[in-house]
Amino acid sequence: MKISDGFDARRLRPKEYRNWRARFVLAFAALLTLMGVLLLLAGASSLIGHPAALGELNNSATGAALVLVIGFLVCWLGIGLWRRCRRRMRQPFGLNIAPHLMKKRD
Repeated sequence: MKISDGFDARRLRPKEYRNWRARFVLAFAALLTLMGVLLLLAGASSLIGHPAALGELNNSATGAALVLVIGFLVCWLGIGLWRRCRRRMRQPFGLNIAPHLMKKRD
């Protein structure tokens, strides 16, 4: 196969992953998880019997249960976002070429 003068092998490689965007998403996910854990602790402490954690918001048992559920959901969302971003960062980059043009392996 003849290689022409305009051939550049670097075009076959994908662009590098932008780490700054992923780091911002990871920081946001960590903050979401931390906020979820704090809401979980506030809801659990008010259900146990120390209702001064969030003031008027969780004086009743239903309000405390609501804060507990919202904390669990926010924590779950933060952990899911963190895992998705980490999985995407660790994904191997292959050649930027169509699969039918690759060498066939039997």
